[in-house]
Amino acid sequence: MSTRPGVNGFDSSKQPLVLIWELTQACGLACTHCRANADPNRHPDELSTDEGKALLDDARAFGEGQLIVLSGGDPLLRSDVTELVEYGTELGHRVTMTPSGTRSLTGDRIAALSDAGLKRIALSLDGARPDTHDSFRGVPGSFEETIRAIEDAKANGLPVQINTTVCGETLGELPAIRNLLRDLGVVMWSVFFLVPVGRGQLLEPIDPEEADAVMTWLADVRTNEPFGLKTTEAPQYRRVVHQQRAHAEDQTPPRLDGDGVNRRKGIVAGDGFAFVSHTGEVYPSGFLPKSAGNVRDRSVVDIYRNTELFTSLRDRDALSGKCGACEYNHLCGGSRSRAFATTGDPLESDPLCPHVPAGYDGPLPWDHSQHAGTGFSDPSQAD
Repeated sequence: MSTRPGVNGFDSSKQPLVLIWELTQACGLACTHCRANADPNRHPDELSTDEGKALLDDARAFGEGQLIVLSGGDPLLRSDVTELVEYGTELGHRVTMTPSGTRSLTGDRIAALSDAGLKRIALSLDGARPDTHDSFRGVPGSFEETIRAIEDAKANGLPVQINTTVCGETLGELPAIRNLLRDLGVVMWSVFFLVPVGRGQLLEPIDPEEADAVMTWLADVRTNEPFGLKTTEAPQYRRVVHQQRAHAEDQTPPRLDGDGVNRRKGIVAGDGFAFVSHTGEVYPSGFLPKSAGNVRDRSVVDIYRNTELFTSLRDRDALSGKCGACEYNHLCGGSRSRAFATTGDPLESDPLCPHVPAGYDGPLPWDHSQHAGTGFSDPSQAD
Protein backbone atom coordinates (compact mmCIF):
# COMPACT_ATOMS: atom_id res chain seq x y z
CA MET A 1 0.00 0.00 0.00
CA SER A 2 1.20 3.49 -0.81
CA THR A 3 -0.30 6.39 1.11
CA ARG A 4 0.83 9.96 0.85
CA PRO A 5 2.92 11.38 3.68
CA GLY A 6 1.65 14.58 5.17
CA VAL A 7 3.40 17.83 5.96
CA ASN A 8 3.78 19.58 9.29
CA GLY A 9 3.01 16.32 11.07
CA PHE A 10 -0.37 15.74 9.38
CA ASP A 11 -1.19 12.13 8.48
CA SER A 12 -4.27 11.70 6.28
CA SER A 13 -4.49 8.01 7.21
CA LYS A 14 -5.29 9.03 10.78
CA GLN A 15 -7.29 12.23 10.42
CA PRO A 16 -9.33 14.03 7.78
CA LEU A 17 -8.49 17.64 7.13
CA VAL A 18 -12.23 18.18 6.66
CA LEU A 19 -15.08 16.33 8.39
CA ILE A 20 -18.48 17.33 7.06
CA TRP A 21 -21.68 16.59 8.95
CA GLU A 22 -24.85 16.99 6.90
CA LEU A 23 -27.28 18.07 9.61
CA THR A 24 -30.32 17.75 7.35
CA GLN A 25 -31.26 17.40 3.70
CA ALA A 26 -34.16 19.80 4.12
CA CYS A 27 -33.75 23.06 2.23
CA GLY A 28 -35.89 25.88 0.88
CA LEU A 29 -33.90 26.13 -2.36
CA ALA A 30 -34.13 23.94 -5.47
CA CYS A 31 -30.58 24.19 -6.78
CA THR A 32 -30.01 22.60 -10.16
CA HIS A 33 -26.73 20.99 -9.02
CA CYS A 34 -27.94 19.60 -5.65
CA ARG A 35 -26.29 16.25 -4.91
CA ALA A 36 -28.90 15.50 -2.21
CA ASN A 37 -32.10 16.21 -4.17
CA ALA A 38 -33.02 18.32 -1.15
CA ASP A 39 -36.66 19.16 -0.40
CA PRO A 40 -38.39 21.32 2.25
CA ASN A 41 -39.08 18.44 4.67
CA ARG A 42 -36.74 17.03 7.29
CA HIS A 43 -36.05 13.31 7.40
CA PRO A 44 -37.54 11.57 10.47
CA ASP A 45 -34.34 9.55 11.02
CA GLU A 46 -31.91 12.47 11.24
CA LEU A 47 -29.29 12.25 13.96
CA SER A 48 -30.77 13.72 17.12
CA THR A 49 -29.14 16.47 19.14
CA ASP A 50 -27.69 13.92 21.57
CA GLU A 51 -26.48 11.70 18.72
CA GLY A 52 -24.90 14.72 17.07
CA LYS A 53 -23.11 15.64 20.27
CA ALA A 54 -21.87 12.05 20.55
CA LEU A 55 -20.48 12.37 17.02
CA LEU A 56 -18.67 15.57 17.98
CA ASP A 57 -17.36 13.83 21.12
CA ASP A 58 -16.01 10.91 19.06
CA ALA A 59 -14.34 13.27 16.57
CA ARG A 60 -12.06 14.55 19.33
CA ALA A 61 -10.02 11.36 18.86
CA PHE A 62 -8.94 12.70 15.46
CA GLY A 63 -6.95 15.38 17.22
CA GLU A 64 -7.25 18.90 18.57
CA GLY A 65 -8.68 21.54 16.27
CA GLN A 66 -10.50 19.19 13.90
CA LEU A 67 -12.22 21.18 11.15
CA ILE A 68 -15.92 20.31 11.13
CA VAL A 69 -18.28 21.72 8.51
CA LEU A 70 -22.00 21.70 9.34
CA SER A 71 -23.82 21.40 6.02
CA GLY A 72 -27.13 20.44 4.50
CA GLY A 73 -29.61 20.95 2.89
CA ASP A 74 -29.92 24.00 5.04
CA PRO A 75 -28.51 23.39 8.53
CA LEU A 76 -30.48 26.39 9.82
CA LEU A 77 -33.67 24.37 9.48
CA ARG A 78 -32.58 22.56 12.65
CA SER A 79 -33.44 24.48 15.80
CA ASP A 80 -30.43 23.03 17.63
CA VAL A 81 -27.81 24.28 15.19
CA THR A 82 -26.48 27.07 17.43
CA GLU A 83 -26.32 24.65 20.35
CA LEU A 84 -24.30 22.22 18.22
CA VAL A 85 -21.90 24.97 17.13
CA GLU A 86 -21.33 25.96 20.73
CA TYR A 87 -20.86 22.35 21.84
CA GLY A 88 -18.37 21.57 19.08
CA THR A 89 -16.44 24.76 19.82
CA GLU A 90 -16.23 23.91 23.52
CA LEU A 91 -14.75 20.53 22.56
CA GLY A 92 -11.96 22.32 20.68
CA HIS A 93 -13.21 21.75 17.13
CA ARG A 94 -13.03 24.46 14.48
CA VAL A 95 -16.68 24.61 13.45
CA THR A 96 -17.81 26.22 10.18
CA MET A 97 -21.11 26.14 8.32
CA THR A 98 -22.61 26.17 4.81
CA PRO A 99 -26.16 27.55 5.17
CA SER A 100 -28.47 28.31 2.28
CA GLY A 101 -28.87 31.86 1.05
CA THR A 102 -32.48 32.24 2.18
CA ARG A 103 -34.48 34.37 4.61
CA SER A 104 -33.67 31.84 7.35
CA LEU A 105 -30.18 33.33 7.50
CA THR A 106 -31.10 36.48 9.38
CA GLY A 107 -28.70 38.95 10.91
CA ASP A 108 -29.74 37.81 14.39
CA ARG A 109 -29.00 34.16 13.57
CA ILE A 110 -25.62 35.07 12.13
CA ALA A 111 -24.82 37.02 15.30
CA ALA A 112 -25.88 34.06 17.46
CA LEU A 113 -23.73 31.65 15.45
CA SER A 114 -20.75 33.98 15.73
CA ASP A 115 -21.25 34.27 19.49
CA ALA A 116 -21.45 30.45 19.70
CA GLY A 117 -17.97 30.21 18.22
CA LEU A 118 -18.54 29.63 14.50
CA LYS A 119 -15.21 30.19 12.73
CA ARG A 120 -16.39 30.76 9.14
CA ILE A 121 -19.55 30.81 7.09
CA ALA A 122 -19.62 29.54 3.49
CA LEU A 123 -22.29 30.76 1.08
CA SER A 124 -22.87 29.98 -2.58
CA LEU A 125 -22.78 32.29 -5.57
CA ASP A 126 -23.19 30.66 -8.97
CA GLY A 127 -23.83 33.87 -10.86
CA ALA A 128 -22.64 37.45 -10.57
CA ARG A 129 -26.13 38.88 -11.07
CA PRO A 130 -29.57 38.15 -9.60
CA ASP A 131 -30.91 36.59 -12.80
CA THR A 132 -28.04 34.15 -13.35
CA HIS A 133 -27.64 33.12 -9.71
CA ASP A 134 -31.37 32.82 -8.97
CA SER A 135 -31.91 30.73 -12.09
CA PHE A 136 -29.24 28.29 -10.93
CA ARG A 137 -30.56 28.22 -7.36
CA GLY A 138 -34.18 27.85 -8.38
CA VAL A 139 -35.58 30.57 -6.08
CA PRO A 140 -36.07 34.27 -6.97
CA GLY A 141 -34.38 36.58 -4.49
CA SER A 142 -31.63 34.14 -3.50
CA PHE A 143 -28.89 36.44 -4.85
CA GLU A 144 -30.04 39.43 -2.80
CA GLU A 145 -30.45 37.30 0.34
CA THR A 146 -26.93 35.92 -0.12
CA ILE A 147 -25.39 39.39 -0.56
CA ARG A 148 -27.25 40.58 2.54
CA ALA A 149 -25.99 37.57 4.52
CA ILE A 150 -22.41 38.29 3.44
CA GLU A 151 -22.65 41.84 4.74
CA ASP A 152 -24.28 40.66 8.00
CA ALA A 153 -21.53 38.09 8.52
CA LYS A 154 -18.81 40.68 7.97
CA ALA A 155 -20.57 43.04 10.38
CA ASN A 156 -20.36 40.30 13.02
CA GLY A 157 -16.68 39.63 12.37
CA LEU A 158 -17.39 36.28 10.72
CA PRO A 159 -15.13 35.42 7.75
CA VAL A 160 -17.01 34.54 4.56
CA GLN A 161 -16.16 31.85 2.02
CA ILE A 162 -17.96 31.70 -1.31
CA ASN A 163 -18.63 28.39 -3.08
CA THR A 164 -19.18 28.33 -6.85
CA THR A 165 -20.06 25.40 -9.11
CA VAL A 166 -18.24 25.03 -12.44
CA CYS A 167 -20.38 23.56 -15.21
CA GLY A 168 -21.54 24.56 -18.68
CA GLU A 169 -24.21 26.84 -17.24
CA THR A 170 -21.81 28.83 -15.01
CA LEU A 171 -18.59 28.80 -17.03
CA GLY A 172 -19.07 32.24 -18.55
CA GLU A 173 -19.90 33.78 -15.15
CA LEU A 174 -16.60 32.94 -13.46
CA PRO A 175 -14.67 36.15 -14.28
CA ALA A 176 -17.60 38.32 -13.15
CA ILE A 177 -17.97 36.29 -9.94
CA ARG A 178 -14.24 36.77 -9.33
CA ASN A 179 -14.71 40.55 -9.63
CA LEU A 180 -17.73 40.51 -7.32
CA LEU A 181 -15.88 38.57 -4.62
CA ARG A 182 -13.05 41.08 -4.74
CA ASP A 183 -15.54 43.88 -4.09
CA LEU A 184 -17.34 41.93 -1.33
CA GLY A 185 -14.16 41.32 0.65
CA VAL A 186 -14.54 37.55 1.15
CA VAL A 187 -11.63 35.50 2.51
CA MET A 188 -11.90 32.39 0.33
CA TRP A 189 -13.30 31.27 -3.03
CA SER A 190 -14.00 27.54 -3.19
CA VAL A 191 -14.55 26.45 -6.79
CA PHE A 192 -16.41 23.16 -7.15
CA PHE A 193 -16.10 21.20 -10.39
CA LEU A 194 -19.40 19.44 -11.05
CA VAL A 195 -19.84 15.80 -10.09
CA PRO A 196 -22.90 14.32 -11.84
CA VAL A 197 -24.90 13.11 -8.83
CA GLY A 198 -28.40 14.05 -7.68
CA ARG A 199 -29.90 16.90 -9.70
CA GLY A 200 -26.40 17.68 -10.93
CA GLN A 201 -26.86 14.92 -13.51
CA LEU A 202 -29.09 17.32 -15.44
CA LEU A 203 -26.40 20.00 -15.82
CA GLU A 204 -24.04 20.39 -18.76
CA PRO A 205 -20.52 19.19 -17.89
CA ILE A 206 -17.46 20.93 -19.21
CA ASP A 207 -14.86 18.94 -21.13
CA PRO A 208 -11.36 18.12 -19.84
CA GLU A 209 -9.56 20.77 -21.88
CA GLU A 210 -11.95 23.41 -20.58
CA ALA A 211 -11.36 22.17 -17.04
CA ASP A 212 -7.60 22.58 -17.43
CA ALA A 213 -8.12 26.06 -18.93
CA VAL A 214 -10.27 27.09 -15.96
CA MET A 215 -7.71 25.71 -13.51
CA THR A 216 -4.87 27.57 -15.24
CA TRP A 217 -6.94 30.74 -14.94
CA LEU A 218 -7.69 29.97 -11.27
CA ALA A 219 -3.97 29.68 -10.56
CA ASP A 220 -3.62 33.28 -11.75
CA VAL A 221 -6.62 34.30 -9.65
CA ARG A 222 -4.99 32.76 -6.60
CA THR A 223 -1.83 34.76 -7.24
CA ASN A 224 -3.44 38.09 -8.03
CA GLU A 225 -6.54 38.37 -5.85
CA PRO A 226 -6.75 39.34 -2.16
CA PHE A 227 -8.84 36.27 -1.24
CA GLY A 228 -7.66 32.68 -0.96
CA LEU A 229 -8.67 30.04 -3.48
CA LYS A 230 -9.24 26.31 -3.29
CA THR A 231 -10.77 23.77 -5.64
CA THR A 232 -13.20 21.01 -4.76
CA GLU A 233 -13.42 17.70 -6.66
CA ALA A 234 -10.57 18.98 -8.86
CA PRO A 235 -7.29 17.58 -7.54
CA GLN A 236 -5.81 17.96 -11.02
CA TYR A 237 -5.47 21.65 -10.14
CA ARG A 238 -2.29 20.59 -8.36
CA ARG A 239 -0.97 19.01 -11.55
CA VAL A 240 -1.90 22.11 -13.56
CA VAL A 241 -0.09 24.40 -11.09
CA HIS A 242 2.96 22.16 -11.09
CA GLN A 243 3.11 22.11 -14.89
CA GLN A 244 2.49 25.84 -15.12
CA ARG A 245 5.40 26.62 -12.81
CA ALA A 246 7.69 24.03 -14.38
CA HIS A 247 7.17 25.65 -17.78
CA ALA A 248 7.90 29.18 -16.58
CA GLU A 249 11.16 30.38 -18.09
CA ASP A 250 12.49 31.87 -14.88
CA GLN A 251 11.61 29.03 -12.53
CA THR A 252 12.82 25.52 -11.95
CA PRO A 253 10.26 22.73 -11.51
CA PRO A 254 8.85 23.02 -7.98
CA ARG A 255 8.81 20.23 -5.47
CA LEU A 256 5.62 18.17 -5.61
CA ASP A 257 4.83 19.28 -2.06
CA GLY A 258 5.89 22.88 -2.61
CA ASP A 259 3.97 26.10 -2.17
CA GLY A 260 0.64 26.09 -3.97
CA VAL A 261 0.49 22.32 -4.36
CA ASN A 262 1.24 21.18 -0.84
CA ARG A 263 -0.37 18.21 0.87
CA ARG A 264 -2.83 20.36 2.73
CA LYS A 265 -4.49 21.41 -0.52
CA GLY A 266 -4.68 18.02 -2.17
CA ILE A 267 -7.37 16.15 -0.28
CA VAL A 268 -9.66 13.75 -2.12
CA ALA A 269 -12.65 11.67 -1.04
CA GLY A 270 -11.61 9.32 1.75
CA ASP A 271 -8.08 10.71 1.92
CA GLY A 272 -8.21 13.76 4.15
CA PHE A 273 -11.98 14.06 3.71
CA ALA A 274 -15.00 12.36 5.29
CA PHE A 275 -18.74 13.02 5.24
CA VAL A 276 -21.42 12.04 7.76
CA SER A 277 -24.93 12.01 6.30
CA HIS A 278 -28.03 13.31 8.06
CA THR A 279 -28.86 9.72 9.06
CA GLY A 280 -25.33 8.93 10.27
CA GLU A 281 -23.91 7.07 7.27
CA VAL A 282 -20.19 7.77 6.76
CA TYR A 283 -19.14 8.40 3.15
CA PRO A 284 -15.74 9.33 1.70
CA SER A 285 -17.53 12.41 0.32
CA GLY A 286 -21.04 13.71 -0.08
CA PHE A 287 -20.47 13.22 -3.80
CA LEU A 288 -19.37 9.61 -3.28
CA PRO A 289 -22.44 8.17 -1.51
CA LYS A 290 -20.98 4.75 -0.72
CA SER A 291 -21.31 4.02 3.00
CA ALA A 292 -18.51 2.55 5.10
CA GLY A 293 -20.64 2.36 8.25
CA ASN A 294 -22.93 4.36 10.52
CA VAL A 295 -21.95 6.49 13.51
CA ARG A 296 -24.84 4.99 15.44
CA ASP A 297 -22.99 1.67 15.37
CA ARG A 298 -19.31 2.58 15.13
CA SER A 299 -17.04 5.54 15.86
CA VAL A 300 -16.46 7.88 12.94
CA VAL A 301 -12.77 7.73 13.77
CA ASP A 302 -12.70 3.93 13.48
CA ILE A 303 -14.65 4.06 10.21
CA TYR A 304 -12.30 6.63 8.70
CA ARG A 305 -9.09 4.92 9.80
CA ASN A 306 -9.88 1.23 9.40
CA THR A 307 -12.65 0.40 6.93
CA GLU A 308 -11.72 -1.14 3.59
CA LEU A 309 -13.42 1.61 1.57
CA PHE A 310 -11.45 4.42 3.19
CA THR A 311 -8.11 2.60 3.27
CA SER A 312 -8.43 1.66 -0.41
CA LEU A 313 -9.03 5.31 -1.36
CA ARG A 314 -5.79 6.25 0.41
CA ASP A 315 -3.78 3.70 -1.58
CA ARG A 316 -2.76 5.55 -4.74
CA ASP A 317 -1.16 2.41 -6.17
CA ALA A 318 -4.61 0.77 -6.21
CA LEU A 319 -6.02 3.27 -8.74
CA SER A 320 -7.05 1.91 -12.14
CA GLY A 321 -6.70 3.01 -15.75
CA LYS A 322 -5.16 6.36 -16.63
CA CYS A 323 -5.08 7.61 -13.02
CA GLY A 324 -3.27 4.46 -11.91
CA ALA A 325 -0.58 4.95 -14.58
CA CYS A 326 -0.19 8.71 -14.11
CA GLU A 327 3.09 10.23 -12.97
CA TYR A 328 1.03 12.76 -10.99
CA ASN A 329 -0.77 9.97 -9.15
CA HIS A 330 0.43 10.96 -5.67
CA LEU A 331 0.26 14.70 -6.30
CA CYS A 332 -3.27 14.61 -7.69
CA GLY A 333 -5.05 11.26 -7.50
CA GLY A 334 -8.08 12.36 -9.49
CA SER A 335 -11.62 12.91 -8.22
CA ARG A 336 -12.69 9.63 -6.68
CA SER A 337 -16.25 10.98 -6.49
CA ARG A 338 -16.42 11.70 -10.22
CA ALA A 339 -14.90 8.30 -11.01
CA PHE A 340 -17.59 6.64 -8.89
CA ALA A 341 -20.39 8.73 -10.39
CA THR A 342 -19.39 7.89 -13.96
CA THR A 343 -18.17 4.28 -13.62
CA GLY A 344 -19.47 2.91 -10.32
CA ASP A 345 -15.86 2.26 -9.22
CA PRO A 346 -14.23 4.90 -6.98
CA LEU A 347 -10.76 3.65 -7.98
CA GLU A 348 -11.27 4.21 -11.72
CA SER A 349 -9.98 7.19 -13.72
CA ASP A 350 -11.35 10.70 -13.33
CA PRO A 351 -12.94 11.59 -16.71
CA LEU A 352 -12.42 15.34 -16.26
CA CYS A 353 -8.63 15.19 -16.67
CA PRO A 354 -7.14 15.50 -20.19
CA HIS A 355 -3.60 14.52 -19.20
CA VAL A 356 -2.40 11.26 -20.76
CA PRO A 357 0.59 9.69 -18.96
CA ALA A 358 3.70 9.05 -21.04
CA GLY A 359 3.54 5.59 -22.60
CA TYR A 360 -0.07 4.98 -21.59
CA ASP A 361 -2.07 3.23 -24.31
CA GLY A 362 -5.11 2.10 -22.33
CA PRO A 363 -8.71 3.37 -22.53
CA LEU A 364 -9.46 7.06 -22.02
CA PRO A 365 -12.40 7.84 -19.72
CA TRP A 366 -13.87 10.64 -21.87
CA ASP A 367 -15.43 10.58 -25.31
CA HIS A 368 -14.45 13.94 -26.80
CA SER A 369 -16.82 13.44 -29.72
CA GLN A 370 -19.75 13.80 -27.34
CA HIS A 371 -18.74 17.18 -25.91
CA ALA A 372 -17.97 20.13 -28.13
CA GLY A 373 -17.35 22.38 -25.14
CA THR A 374 -18.74 25.83 -24.42
CA GLY A 375 -15.37 27.59 -24.39
CA PHE A 376 -13.83 29.61 -21.58
CA SER A 377 -12.26 33.04 -21.63
CA ASP A 378 -11.81 35.97 -19.31
CA PRO A 379 -13.13 39.10 -21.03
CA SER A 380 -11.01 41.30 -18.76
CA GLN A 381 -7.91 39.79 -20.39
CA ALA A 382 -9.07 40.25 -23.96
CA ASP A 383 -6.91 42.30 -26.33
